[in-house]
Amino acid sequence: MGILGPAAFLGATSLRLNGSFVAKHDVAFNRVALRPRPKFPCTTGDADDRTMKRLLLLAPAAAVTAFLAACGSSSGPARDASQPMIYVSSARTPADISECLQSKLSRVRMSRVGAATEIAVGSDSNNSYFVTLTPSNAGSVIKVMHPANAPDDPPEPEMRFDIARCAT
Repeated sequence: MGILGPAAFLGATSLRLNGSFVAKHDVAFNRVALRPRPKFPCTTGDADDRTMKRLLLLAPAAAVTAFLAACGSSSGPARDASQPMIYVSSARTPADISECLQSKLSRVRMSRVGAATEIAVGSDSNNSYFVTLTPSNAGSVIKVMHPANAPDDPPEPEMRFDIARCAT
């Protein structure tokens, strides 16, 4: 056996097992941990992968396209004129809300129908919005109607903002 001891000699030589040679390595004797084999498909992205490079290059373009599509000039589907544009409750009284709306909007005409207050907004010949203020236990209920063929005077975003300011 010479220079090598008996255990080292067995570890460095190969053994016969069922008529074929089987190499003995440190892995078999010492149970050295091996790296896990890569799984298919690869679960960790590789920057050298052509598909990953394409996705990384196209992602900003797709994000910009989605952003521009969301900010487009399309007003979306037509709104049903029989449904209220705004229907909200407020802790303020109908008198406070009508006073506030008169100060914020031009061309406002008010009328009372029973306990409710009705406000027409727009020109005398063609009203743009009809606001109904109904008293409730906790304040009032605000309902805003916008007929289908009515002009946007004032524009709808401005009207929504003024209603929100006067309701709070």
